[in-house]
Amino acid sequence: MEKFTPLLARILLSGIFIRSGFNKLLNPAMTQQYMESKGIPLAGILLVLAIIVLLAGGLSILLGFKARLGAWLLIGFLIPATLIFHTDFSISDEVIAFWKNLGLMGGLLMITAFGAGSLSFDERNRSWSNKASSL
Repeated sequence: MEKFTPLLARILLSGIFIRSGFNKLLNPAMTQQYMESKGIPLAGILLVLAIIVLLAGGLSILLGFKARLGAWLLIGFLIPATLIFHTDFSISDEVIAFWKNLGLMGGLLMITAFGAGSLSFDERNRSWSNKASSL
């Protein structure tokens, strides 16, 4: 069971990023309008970057391929997104979103510290490298 836990954690953690990326991809106008309403300059360009980071980072975590890099990318996205969009603490949904994002960052930091686990492309590639170097 222990070797399946990181895989399950990656599946659960990555879902919100992949879904968010696809939602933004499928409805960019609404997302861009929301970003502009918050005073974000160059919202269209930043929206494209956000979609790329969310999908690439989420898939990286899901597959366990370059998972540490994917986790750092997502942390780099979450910090400004949280500070810009979720700091109106007079609105209870924003307080929840703020703490949810902090929790997500905690899960991502676990990946940066401990990697993707044994059932991942990262581990498979590391094992193959070790076998090749011992030849």
